[in-house]
Amino acid sequence: MLVESPNDLPGALERERAYHERLYSGKAQERFRQPAVRQFRAHLCGHILRATGLGTGARVLSVGCGIGDTELALAPHVAGITGVDLSPAGIREARKAAARDGIGNALFLEGTIDTLDLEPHSFDLVIAIFFLHHLPDPALAEMPRQAARLLAPGGWFYSLDPSRMRLSGAVGSILIPWIMKEHQSPDERQLEAGAVASLFEASGFSCRADYYDFVSTPLAGLFPAWSAGYRAARRVDDALVRLPGLRKLSSNFEIVARKG
Repeated sequence: MLVESPNDLPGALERERAYHERLYSGKAQERFRQPAVRQFRAHLCGHILRATGLGTGARVLSVGCGIGDTELALAPHVAGITGVDLSPAGIREARKAAARDGIGNALFLEGTIDTLDLEPHSFDLVIAIFFLHHLPDPALAEMPRQAARLLAPGGWFYSLDPSRMRLSGAVGSILIPWIMKEHQSPDERQLEAGAVASLFEASGFSCRADYYDFVSTPLAGLFPAWSAGYRAARRVDDALVRLPGLRKLSSNFEIVARKG
């Protein structure tokens, strides 16, 4: 089952918007430009393309794009990418970064996929990176239907979110609870991989839930300048996520789903 969350969708969206306005108006840009974080984003982009088999012709939609760091890393490898976020500050920074880096195939829109006039069946891939766990349960339950409406036949959905079973979360809440709290928005929570996968399967997607990492992504968050540490942790993670039993304690799980 899903973890309980507030069902007041307008209130939850406003709290999330306010939190991310503060985040993206502060030091987020500087932190996200650090080497370990950039290496995480590069690894993630390559991983998504391998998992879906998509390439240079793909049209991509990113929901909850923030300041566009993942989207701008992915843009050179696809035909075009549209990022959507409810934070004006996030969209403003994403547009500035795209202009600064000369990336012309990335479009950033303020709003949500409910409020924006996005053409149905116009994307080959929808991604949601650390986004679903911010949604109240009713909005999360609607995500497969919304993704199906926007995806072309045979299109893909990919998400990455913190797992309810994560060992790193249990350890962090004991050793560094103040840091854990600092990096959490008011309504976010961890999710069960199987429960999220079931939502997509019920909407007609062929779907698998898998595990992405143990320590590499949390390490990049704690020590964003330590690129050597991230690379070493990523190699360890590549082995740990394959171990039966232990893999369920991974930090983050992914949903890889294909529209029928």
